[in-house]
Amino acid sequence: MNQKTTIQIFCQINPSEDPEKVKSAINNIFPEIELEISDAEISGKTNNFSILSQISKSIHEKNTKNTYQRILKKNSDGDSTWFYLNKQAAFVNTVALCSEANESSLGPIKIILRSNDIEQVIDSITN
Repeated sequence: MNQKTTIQIFCQINPSEDPEKVKSAINNIFPEIELEISDAEISGKTNNFSILSQISKSIHEKNTKNTYQRILKKNSDGDSTWFYLNKQAAFVNTVALCSEANESSLGPIKIILRSNDIEQVIDSITN
């Protein structure tokens, strides 16, 4: 990857949730991202593409390349795309893609990717 890619992560904190457990869930999947915690949300931003390595590893292990490509292309808008991960699965160190936000009962982790060549980014993650 030689073009700049920005990766943003957002996750709501529900009143019933422990913010540290939500942070732990995100860190299980994205161990090197610096997170900001507010009362209602955890967010992070990085240009380090290698932070997506667990996602890529999961795609190959679970053979979900076509599913990720479909979702990433469907959500693509010019120079960006996004996808959801299941928050509870992330808490137990598992990458689980969600097609819709309501597939994660406590709300998903949203990952937004921005790049001047978003097609190459999609290919890099899924291949």
